[in-house]
Order: sequence, then structure tokens, then C-alpha cells
Amino acid sequence: MKFLRFIPMVFVALLPALALAQMPTVSDVGSSTIQHSSDERQANDWGLRPDEWTRYRQLMQGPLGIHSPNLDPLTALGIEARDDEERTRYAELQVRAEARRVEKMLAYQRAYDAAWLRLFPGLPRVHPPGLADPGEPGRLAVFVKPDCPPCEARTRKLQSSGAAFDLYLVDSQDDDARLRQWARKARIDPVKVRSRAITLNHDSGRWQALGVSGDLPAVLREVNGQWRRQ
Repeated sequence: MKFLRFIPMVFVALLPALALAQMPTVSDVGSSTIQHSSDERQANDWGLRPDEWTRYRQLMQGPLGIHSPNLDPLTALGIEARDDEERTRYAELQVRAEARRVEKMLAYQRAYDAAWLRLFPGLPRVHPPGLADPGEPGRLAVFVKPDCPPCEARTRKLQSSGAAFDLYLVDSQDDDARLRQWARKARIDPVKVRSRAITLNHDSGRWQALGVSGDLPAVLREVNGQWRRQ
């Protein structure tokens, strides 16, 4: 009987410890606050609401994230849009984001070119990765797309004329193999590519960001800060 009376006494004595064990620690609360703050900041960076960022994280934990682990939030949400309104919203957000990115890239390209001319005048210009637009006087920018015979014909004609130009493949999906395949179809001279008389680049949204009207192919030249068709 004494042993039976002892059991509830031990259980009562342990109640405060059990309750304390179930309470969130200061570390748990701090980690949760930091995670929430990080999620909110990243959502703002992409122009998304917190609930949209949560949906993006959930999507990337499913089949979409397995098949395409490097998708950005806007692309992921756009692909998995639940209606046309959502799809349009994410497409517009992505276009604006890409336009800002391209403008920053071009602004830095101009600063880089000016620094090269100031520090190493007369030497051939070398461009670091990510700065595909040489921006040299008289140089052309040629925008083309896959499965476009007129694009291939225009490119071959430019190459035959001896013009130096930077070629941008629209809808390349940043796939180097696709870009090389297009260059082979257009019979781009590898020697000219190695000498950078011709450069091969992924468009990465630049054509759309420039806002030039008309269809592809497009041969452009920068005149007084404005890109014009040639």
C-alpha cells in the first residue's frame, strides 16, 4: 500500500518538469523569428506576398523541385499558376525583375568599358564572365530565335560582310548546347568566335527589356544611348 501511494506522488513531482520540457525554448523562438524575417525579406525581394513565398517553398519540396531544383520563385509559381490571373501576375513580375537586372548589367558594362579605356588604353579589351555586351563603337547586337531560317540567313550575311557583332539567342533557356547547335546551323565561323569578332550569348530577357518593336531577327546598333534597328 505504501508503494501504491508513492506512484502518484512521484508523478505529481514530475509535472513541472514535463510542462517545462514541452514549452518552447528561447532558442526555438529565436530561430522561428529569424526564419520568418528571412522569408519575409526574400518574398519582398521578389515582389511576393508571404503566402506566395510559402507556396513557392512548398512547390519546391514536391515534384517540381525534384525535376527543376534551380527554378526561381517567379518561374516556379508561374508554371504552377492556378489560373490565368496568377499566371499573368507572375509573368509581369518576372519581366520587370529581368528588366531591372539587365539595366544594372548594362550600367556596369558601361562602367567597366570606361575603366578599361582609362587604365589600359590601346590594349584589346577582355570581358569578365557575365558581361556579354562588349559595347565597342560600331559593334552590332543581333537577336535571333530557334527555328528561324530568316535569322540564320541574316546572320550568315552579316558574317560574310566582315561585321563584328554579338549574337543573342532568344528563348535559349540558358542551354549552352542549344546555343552551340544554333551557331552550327547558321554556320558561324568558330575562328571568329574564338577571336571574339563574333560572340554567342544567351538572351536572358535582354531583347524584351530593350523594348524594341518588330519581329526577329533584329540587328541593332546603340546610337546616343538608344538601340536602333539597322
